[in-house]
Amino acid sequence: MAEKCSHHKNKRERVFKRCCACLLIIGFIILFVILLVWAILQPKKPRFILQDATIFSLNVSAPNIISTTVQVTINSRNPNSKVGVYYDKLSVYASYHNQQITYYTIIPPVYQGHKDTNVWSPFVYGNNVPVAPYNGLALSQDQSNGAIRMIFKIDGRVKWKVGTFVSGRYHLHVTCPAYIPIGNNRNTGIVLGTAVKYQLSQSCKVSV
Repeated sequence: MAEKCSHHKNKRERVFKRCCACLLIIGFIILFVILLVWAILQPKKPRFILQDATIFSLNVSAPNIISTTVQVTINSRNPNSKVGVYYDKLSVYASYHNQQITYYTIIPPVYQGHKDTNVWSPFVYGNNVPVAPYNGLALSQDQSNGAIRMIFKIDGRVKWKVGTFVSGRYHLHVTCPAYIPIGNNRNTGIVLGTAVKYQLSQSCKVSV
């Protein structure tokens, strides 16, 4: 009887080991195929262009207090012919001299198909935002000189889609420098009511 039980136990162990080995082999094959497809397709980073910026307000009420309202138009293009892009948790804000001067503005999640282009026109604003005193003075000086340099940034996460496979999330960082000739008589922009629109067409740096 003991020999019979031992025989059944050994048989169950062999079956269990074979099942584990089969699962490991199948998992390895699936992972290998995914990595092979990924290597062949070689997904490229999306491309971003800052098309224009419309200044509604840009005021220095004290050496360390700035209020800003700007609408920017950002063009995003997926250069891949076989890879889609899911944009998730994108937020836009403006910075001046390496200091954030607006709140975060959220861009709703969106899927970007092969070779597709998306255009976003978010408002970025900040009321009475405290900054370093030298930044407030520098902004006033730049306005007097007729031009300011700002940077519009996008932070978020993206996922790649190949067929039915969707990758994990990757951090996305987009940096769009903007040279705005505000108050410059040689290029006053397009007046839109109380705002002024400036055409930029500036390429952005993208990091994934």
